[in-house]
Amino acid sequence: MTEAYLTVEALTKYIKRKFEADPYLRKVYVKGELSNVKLHSSGHLYFTLKDDKAQIKGIMYARHAGQLKFHVENGMNVLIEGDINVYERGGNYQFYATKMEPDGVGSLYLAFEQLKEQLHKEGLFDERFKQPIKKYPQAIGVITATTGAAIQDICTTLKRHYPLANVYIFPTLVQGKRAAASIVQSIRHANTMADIDTLIVGRGGGSIEDLWAFNEEIVARAIFESRIPIISGVGHETDTTIADFAADLRAPTPTGAAKMAVPDIMDLAQHIRSLETRFVQRMRVQLETATMRLKKVTESYPMMYPERLYRPFDERLARLEDQLSLNYERQMTREQQRLERLTAKLARYIPTQQLQYEGQRLTNLEHRLQQATMQQVNRKQRQFEHVLRTMSALNPLSIMERGYSIVYNEQHEVVMSTQHVAPGDQLTIDVADGQIKTTVINTAQKED
Repeated sequence: MTEAYLTVEALTKYIKRKFEADPYLRKVYVKGELSNVKLHSSGHLYFTLKDDKAQIKGIMYARHAGQLKFHVENGMNVLIEGDINVYERGGNYQFYATKMEPDGVGSLYLAFEQLKEQLHKEGLFDERFKQPIKKYPQAIGVITATTGAAIQDICTTLKRHYPLANVYIFPTLVQGKRAAASIVQSIRHANTMADIDTLIVGRGGGSIEDLWAFNEEIVARAIFESRIPIISGVGHETDTTIADFAADLRAPTPTGAAKMAVPDIMDLAQHIRSLETRFVQRMRVQLETATMRLKKVTESYPMMYPERLYRPFDERLARLEDQLSLNYERQMTREQQRLERLTAKLARYIPTQQLQYEGQRLTNLEHRLQQATMQQVNRKQRQFEHVLRTMSALNPLSIMERGYSIVYNEQHEVVMSTQHVAPGDQLTIDVADGQIKTTVINTAQKED
C-alpha cells in the first residue's frame, strides 16, 4: 500500500500548482510593515511583511529591486504588488514582489529626502564649501540640452547683459535614464578647460520625473567636486532639486541663472560715468581749495605790507647811528662791528624773498594740479571710448551690416549645418535691413 503515499516533492509541487492556478494569488496588492530586510550581494531583496496579527516572507528579484528609487529600511510601511507562490526548497509560501511604494508618500519624494539627508550629513551642502561667483567672468559654460527654450533664454540673457564674456555650450541630456551620466560628463569636460570662470547647469520646467536626473547622487557629487563655481537653474522657481543644494549658487530659473552669472553692462556703464563724475568733482574741489589757499597767502598781512615788518628795525638803526656819532672816536670799531651784525640779522628777518618763493611754488603746484586733472580726465575718456568701441564691435547688428546673415528654420532655430535642413524646407534669412523668405532646393557639404 506504499503507492498511496506521496513524496514530499510531489506534495509540494501539487500545492504549488494550486497556488499558481488560483487567480486571486496573481497580482496581489498588500500593505504592511517591513522587517528582516536584507539586500543580497546578488541584488535580490529579502524581507518579511507583517502587521499586528500576521506576517509573510517575501523576495524581490534584482531586476525589480534595482528600479527602486528609495532605500528600503526596517520598520517602513509599504504598498507591495506581486504574486503569492510556494518556495519548494523551503516548503513555505512567500510573496514575490514586483513593485514597492512607500505607504503615505511617493517613492520619488522619499528617495529625494533620503539622499538629501545623506548628502547633508556628509557636508556637501555646507556654506563653507561654496565658491564665490566671479564678478566679471571672461568665459561661461552652459550645461543643458541644445533643444528647448532654456538654452535660448540663457544665451539671449548672457548676450544682452554682458556680451564681453565668451559662452561655451556643452550639449547634454537632461531627461531620461542616461541624463545623469551625461550631466556628470559635461561637468567634468568643462573642468578641463582652463578659461571657463562659471558654469550654468540646468534645464526648463517639468514634472519631478522629468527633473529627476538633477536629483541623482552622481550629479550632486560632480557639482560638489567641480573646481569651477556652478550656478544651478533647474525648472521653475517652485522646483527644488538636490543639484540646487550642492551648487555654489541656486537660481530660480535658467534665465535667472544667466542673470546671476554676469553683471549688467548698462549698470557698468552707469558706474563708469558715476566714477568719472566723482573724479572730476574731486579734482575741482582740490583745485578750488588750492586757489583759496593761494589767495589767502597773497592777501595776508606780510604780503600786503612787507615794509611794516622792518620799520622798527629802521628806527632802532637810526638811534644807533646817533649814538655812534656822539661816541664815534671812542666806540667806532666796536659799534661798527655791532652794526654789521645787526644789519645781517635784520636781513634774515625780512620775509619778502621767502614769500616770493612760496608764491612761485604755489603757482607751480596749481599748474601741475591742472595738468594732472586733465590727464586723468583724458585717460578716463579714452577708456570709455575703448569700451564703446568694444561694445560696438561685439554688436551682432554691426556684423550683419558687413554682409553676414542668420538663417532660421520653421521652428525659429538657427541653422548651423546642411544636415539640419532638407529640400523643401522653408527658411528665413535675417540680414541687416530685413528678412528674406526662401525654400531649400538642394544642399551640398564643403569638401575637406
